[in-house]
Amino acid sequence: MDHVVKRSRRKFLRLTASAAALPALPHVALALDYPTRPVRWITSAAPGGAADILARLRGAWLSDRLGEQLIVESHPGAGGNIGIEAVVQAAPDGYTLHLTATSDAINATLYENLDFNLDRDLAPVAGLIRGPLVMAVIPSFPAKTVPEFIAYAKAKPGVINFGPGGVGRN
Repeated sequence: MDHVVKRSRRKFLRLTASAAALPALPHVALALDYPTRPVRWITSAAPGGAADILARLRGAWLSDRLGEQLIVESHPGAGGNIGIEAVVQAAPDGYTLHLTATSDAINATLYENLDFNLDRDLAPVAGLIRGPLVMAVIPSFPAKTVPEFIAYAKAKPGVINFGPGGVGRN
């Protein structure tokens, strides 16, 4: 299990690290006459959520910079997988973007039969935000680290109640 977590974390970090190209995007786009038509920006979140608000605020800024309309579309459902599938199935012409979140990297470890592979089917363009992921337990809980928590959960199946705020809550 540790190797899956390490591999997934490495993939996610590699994707976010390579996303530093945003400042160059408008310059390259103008030199290549991109965009020449509206661009779709798909989020996997429901309208009104943090990701949707981020996409709409940054989308307005990008529209001004690129001189072309950027249309934000929400495709929620299946833990975010519906939105990714919509992008993966779109023509690979740079006119359909995806606001990828941490949950999308997590999905790669949760779901065995996805119709896409983040590394193969998507290419990072820009990093927009960074946020912490926090796991909290009460002070009297015997595990004090994530590996200790995992070992405890494996040793006592069905004892721990877990309440995630997003992906994997089914």
